[in-house]
Amino acid sequence: MSDLGDLLRTTPVFRSLSPMDRETVARAASIRRYAKGQTIFEQGEPSDAFYTIASGRVKIFKMLPSGKDLILEIFGRGDPLGAVAAYDGRPFPASAVALEETTCVMIARAEFFSLLEQHPSLVRGLLQGLTHRLVELTNRLAELSGGTIERRFARLFLKLASEMGLQERGGTFVPLPLSRQEL
Repeated sequence: MSDLGDLLRTTPVFRSLSPMDRETVARAASIRRYAKGQTIFEQGEPSDAFYTIASGRVKIFKMLPSGKDLILEIFGRGDPLGAVAAYDGRPFPASAVALEETTCVMIARAEFFSLLEQHPSLVRGLLQGLTHRLVELTNRLAELSGGTIERRFARLFLKLASEMGLQERGGTFVPLPLSRQEL
């Protein structure tokens, strides 16, 4: 449980919780590890759990009729996965695949709702994490509807630099291979 406790303490969605609330979550949660390329969930599957990325990166995408996938977002540490679908009880609207070794904290849907009802302080911490994500998505939508490709790349690189950049030779190095499709 200490491994799970450490993940909860350092994962943005859970770190603002009191130690007692984190302990309560740890009893209900489990750790899931995914290898690079492994599917976390598929579009149309029942959303039976709430996931939060503790480490790694996950591609969220929809499969087009042509057989190609349309990448909706690349999620990273601290981002919730499938939260809206789990909350509404709907099937996952998109698929999720690990882009690198990824660790998620997973809470079964029924257990998740039970926790929220019994521990209102959990709601505050989770809302804080989801609100941060909503602000990011709103900014991204504004960029996509009117921003130039250069501005979108600049925002992506600034975000990556702040999240994982390493100071090297008078600049910032982002140790992340990105394919053309991911960009």
